[in-house]
Amino acid sequence: MTAAEPLPLERLSRHLVGVGICIEGAVATPLGDGHSNLTYLIRDSHTQMVLRRPPHGVLAPSTHDVLREAKILTRLHGMARVPRVLHLCADASVIGAPFYLMDYVPGIVLFDELPGEWHQAAAGRAVANEFVDALVDVHGIDWAAADLGDIGRHTGYLERQLRRFKGLAPAEGASAAGLLGELHEWLALRMPESPAPTVVHGDYRLGNVLFAPDEPIRLAVVLDWEMATLGDPLADLGFVTAMWSSPLGRFDFNPVTQHASFPSAEELAKRYARKTGRDLSPLPWYQVFALWRLAVLVYGATRRMRSGPVDGDPPLVAFPDGVEDLAARAWDLSRM
Repeated sequence: MTAAEPLPLERLSRHLVGVGICIEGAVATPLGDGHSNLTYLIRDSHTQMVLRRPPHGVLAPSTHDVLREAKILTRLHGMARVPRVLHLCADASVIGAPFYLMDYVPGIVLFDELPGEWHQAAAGRAVANEFVDALVDVHGIDWAAADLGDIGRHTGYLERQLRRFKGLAPAEGASAAGLLGELHEWLALRMPESPAPTVVHGDYRLGNVLFAPDEPIRLAVVLDWEMATLGDPLADLGFVTAMWSSPLGRFDFNPVTQHASFPSAEELAKRYARKTGRDLSPLPWYQVFALWRLAVLVYGATRRMRSGPVDGDPPLVAFPDGVEDLAARAWDLSRM
């Protein structure tokens, strides 16, 4: 079962009539690559909206909670670059799972090339600036005023992350266990003191944002908030800068950033520091942490895929020797 599996539009239409939304005669088209919660564009002659639902199959507890994601988006609307939620439904009998509807925001996801109509010599820096500034906006939200105090604990974020991902790491005897275990020890011994907690996106990357298609270049919306919580903002920045591509990048989520017009990860960090006033001296720790955590996720995804396809895992298993590659990069960075 995949994201391409059709939605039961008749049942969905009957349900939505009861809340004043008409989609009679609409068609549903999968959006994105279906690697996380499944996303569909629902379109008819006069309206467009987007539906999000969990992947098919058995899911791990506390994962792919679309109703939590919808509630976060509802509270963030007007405070961050997010789409407006139109409806959420906890009744799994309607389409086979809980779901929510949100506004359709036209835009493009940047992956391996820049749009041809953009000014190529300036586009990379404009994209990077917008990307950093949108993250600054997220980390600047008054989460108490936004009624977001219940999306995560207010203290102990890094400790919980280290404990959780250590539990997901390979057991002794597995080929990847040794280096990942040493990296965990390195991280635990050098864990920095976190700044005041902020909203943390948890998976902030170019693949999870939409840019308006026309110039001037503008980041339209930030998507995929299922991992959002309260925590250490430098965890987001560590992930962004650790995964920002260079010509030597081997595990590349952002190949477009190899374009000559894109600034370096160091320049992204400097812009973030100027905008927020935060001390980034411990940023290398957060970069090692990001790579270690991703290596653990790749290990788990690869192990699950040996038992058959599982929705949500393909991007993590698409890289040969991904665990070893990420762990080696993290180890090299920890020695700098």
